Amino acid sequence: MRILSGIQPSGVLHIGNYFGMMRPAIELQKEGETFYFIADYHALTSVRDPEALRENSRQVALDFLACGLDPERAALFRQSDVPQVTELAWILSTIAPMGLLERAHSYKDKLARGLAPTVGLFSYPVLMAADILIYDSDAVPVGKDQKQHIEITRDLAVKVNETFGQVFKLPEPKINPQTEVVPGLDGQKMSKSYGNNIDIFGDEKETRKRVMSIVTDSTPVETPKDPSRSTILQLYSLFASKDEIAGMRERFKKGGTGYGDFKKELFEKLWEYFSPMRKRRDEILRDKSYIDNVLTRGAKRANEVADQVMQRVRAAVGLR
Repeated sequence: MRILSGIQPSGVLHIGNYFGMMRPAIELQKEGETFYFIADYHALTSVRDPEALRENSRQVALDFLACGLDPERAALFRQSDVPQVTELAWILSTIAPMGLLERAHSYKDKLARGLAPTVGLFSYPVLMAADILIYDSDAVPVGKDQKQHIEITRDLAVKVNETFGQVFKLPEPKINPQTEVVPGLDGQKMSKSYGNNIDIFGDEKETRKRVMSIVTDSTPVETPKDPSRSTILQLYSLFASKDEIAGMRERFKKGGTGYGDFKKELFEKLWEYFSPMRKRRDEILRDKSYIDNVLTRGAKRANEVADQVMQRVRAAVGLR
């Protein structure tokens, strides 16, 4: 089974990225052949600083490796190091119905957040379809909010197959029912663009400050508190054992402990959880060529597969 996933280098990675995409991707290394790309083409829809894009791409690679990605098992590469993907995106765009793209939730959501309505933003699902189809991917791990992109990919693949013969295999979404949306400091979905994030590898002082700024209500220390509505407990549950989670839940209900104390416990658990990854990150940084070597090897493997698929596509549509 070939598994594909990607992550945008649009900023410093936070714990929402880790639990939503990175940790599931790292766990999937054991289940099949894995291809993980840094989506720098996609990032161009929002990042306008070339130096920032280059640095962000490198930081994503660094953080992914520090968190446990094994380059002996998984191919890690920059999207732009496989130029065939843009060729395939153009071919797919020639058969993509406008109505299909107009129904894409992500386009509407991004416009609502203030992004300019560019052609690139509108055709984002076509490039994502090319990302998936160019590697003959069998499975694509996604959150529930990304499932529509896989459906669009399958629709485009079916349309190509109906028009030109059997060209593409149909990928399946791989949705982990246990993966939940990670809340940010304000209780909404954690996002860099909302400014409610806690970075994976932020420095200790800043990380503590952000944890202590989690929004809570004004319930007094001695009064029982509702654990089901607490962002603190939701985040704590990502790092703590079942017994520890149950213990904090009971103390919420009992009263006598303030939100500040709960936040301190959350910080300690979070900081301890990422401690081995911070150590690994420091080790990687001491080897100046390690990241470049990993990305080069990953791109070589990705290009080998993409070349084979594009030969098949070009022949099917009449470009050979």
